[in-house]
Amino acid sequence: MNKWANMHPNNKQAKAFQTPAWLEPLRQAFWSNPNLLLASKATLAIALLAVPLVILGHSFIAVTLALGALAGALSETDDHPKGRIKSLVLKVVSFGISSLAVELLRPYPIILGLGLGVSTIVFLLIGGISERYRGVTFGAVLVGIYAMLGTEISPAWYWQPLLLPAGALFYGLFSLALLYYHPWRLLEEQLARGYLALSEYLNEKAALFPSDEKHQEKIRNQLALQNVQVVDALERCKEVLNSYGDALTDHAPLRPYLHYFIVLQGLHERAASSHERYDVLSRDPHNQELLEGIGQTLIQLSQATRQFATSLLTNVPYRHPVSLGWVVQVLTDQLEKHKTSDTHPLALLIRNLARSHQSLLHLSENQPGTLSPRLAKDQRSLMQRLKAQLSWDHPRLRHAIRLSLCFLIGFAISEGFNVAKGEWIILTSLFVCQPSYSETRRKLFQRILGTISGVVGGVLIVQLLPTMPGQLLLLLAAAFLFFFWLRRRYAVSVIFITIFVLSVFNLVANKGVALMLPRLIDTLIGSALAYATVRLLWPDWQSKRLPTLLNEAIQKNTAYFQAIIQEYQQQEADDDLPYRIARREAHRADNALVLAWQNMQVEPRKQQRFREQAFSLTYLNHALLSYLSAFGAHREQLQPANSEQLILANEILKVLQEAHVSAQKDKELIHLQSIQKQIRLRIKSSQQDAVQMQFTLLYNIADVTIQLLQQADFIQQAQPQATIKTEISNA
Repeated sequence: MNKWANMHPNNKQAKAFQTPAWLEPLRQAFWSNPNLLLASKATLAIALLAVPLVILGHSFIAVTLALGALAGALSETDDHPKGRIKSLVLKVVSFGISSLAVELLRPYPIILGLGLGVSTIVFLLIGGISERYRGVTFGAVLVGIYAMLGTEISPAWYWQPLLLPAGALFYGLFSLALLYYHPWRLLEEQLARGYLALSEYLNEKAALFPSDEKHQEKIRNQLALQNVQVVDALERCKEVLNSYGDALTDHAPLRPYLHYFIVLQGLHERAASSHERYDVLSRDPHNQELLEGIGQTLIQLSQATRQFATSLLTNVPYRHPVSLGWVVQVLTDQLEKHKTSDTHPLALLIRNLARSHQSLLHLSENQPGTLSPRLAKDQRSLMQRLKAQLSWDHPRLRHAIRLSLCFLIGFAISEGFNVAKGEWIILTSLFVCQPSYSETRRKLFQRILGTISGVVGGVLIVQLLPTMPGQLLLLLAAAFLFFFWLRRRYAVSVIFITIFVLSVFNLVANKGVALMLPRLIDTLIGSALAYATVRLLWPDWQSKRLPTLLNEAIQKNTAYFQAIIQEYQQQEADDDLPYRIARREAHRADNALVLAWQNMQVEPRKQQRFREQAFSLTYLNHALLSYLSAFGAHREQLQPANSEQLILANEILKVLQEAHVSAQKDKELIHLQSIQKQIRLRIKSSQQDAVQMQFTLLYNIADVTIQLLQQADFIQQAQPQATIKTEISNA
């Protein structure tokens, strides 16, 4: 453990095995694909457990251990090795308790059904405490259902409570052994996901240069959706960094990763920035070369961030592309050809691109100083986090009750009608029933389609591999492909988990094909139960949530704007943690609004009341956040020469603060329009180029804010009764 706690990331022996030159391309291809790594690790663990025992004729023991390893892999979390050990201990204990309870209560179906319902609620609420507990409790519920499936073929009551936790323990120890040789892999993988998500965002944004008004609105909505992926990746990076920080006594080895994370946040802020109406600038033929050059620069930046992500995953030193420097230099030269280049409306954007280029160019250099940037952490105790979920309006408590009812009804159907392998009804409900209607509906079709395809494909393949070695090969291939597709495309992964189950029952009782029709029927029943439960119990229709989400977005944008103004007023600060928290919260609120619009697309037609308004709000709020990001991104380079900019910025801020608590926004809109006129006059009269550009940013902020408040006023007047609260967790 000391080696894990203090190993330096630059120690190559700790990071990767030494490989021959001819194997290096294969090694890089393997390590650069996290899905391939997960699939290989899980399949190898299952193979080590199952193959020898199947050969020796102990098929039941083999497949039960394999199911335990499968559950262990599905419930694994990204955590420091010390945290992984704690998680593994909790996992083995909870798996043992869950499977033992099923075995002991199986002769008493009423007690078993009630215990299943109550334990589901308890497990889900405990899982809401943290990511570590979420993985453990999900695995415990899953193992309990696996134990219900295996009780009929188990030789004795004690076999499953021993074998299922043993399989999870074996996989956990195997995973820890691999992590021992590469303890920083989890952190590198999360950072790589962040840089890859940013790469996709930059590539999408390149389509704005040039663009017309019609295409710009569509592109910006796509950017808002892609921004969800970037912000989620940043959140996961923060959590894993905190996990490592809590486990380490010496934070020096962690400092490079903290630096990569802070740089990623800066790159994201600049990428999310908007300085002007690019569709308006695209109409001027004199801007055509500059706009096309900006688009090419964004593509080059996208490729560079992708290369750095690959470098993190493969441990190959990052080489900044020379072509990016050339493109930035040509773009700068093109800007200088304009006689008034400093006041050109694209000057700030080009400056942003040049700064992003410099950040990537010097990304791998050792950073001076001994102080590490702080990261936001949830300071609440475990009990406080648990109590916070015990509100009737809390989405997790509602989800726990819905899922528990699904299990109870599914179990009653299974027992009352003597359904063959009726436990699959419960298993299907576990995966299909999601916290929201839209998520459940997506999972519903994916699960049904994947199961049907898996049944048909599996039955056909089994005919080609009728022997025991063939069935074992099919089981391992299905396990590998299931884990490979699990995080990429859920519907495809369901196909292979269905084939995996078919192979399991063929190995144990040679009944895999015979059980495929009952599995399909059970899948349909379980899916219907999940859908009906979410549809009837507290459906979170987005039209009802929209006013609250919009109000939350305005509030978070206001806090972000206030943090930007404070950064301008403070010439130097030791740590910009409050600024980073405010910025992240604004992005998370924006993401909630984007997801509400996206989820509305799959809701019943009569519930899509504000569909067009939701589309406009998604566009406007993300545009406002982009202008705020631009104002914040230049806080170090464009310090106000006088107080006029800050006075007007504070005036806009006050309007936003008042609008947040006001039911009718007419007064705020009139005030904001007068401020906008003042800013327009300042732009015309400004003599200093930097000041003029700052006024332009403020004008754009005011302009989009007016449109956003008008939409907010319309929705709030149309639906004043919407009071459903939306939980956005603290930083």
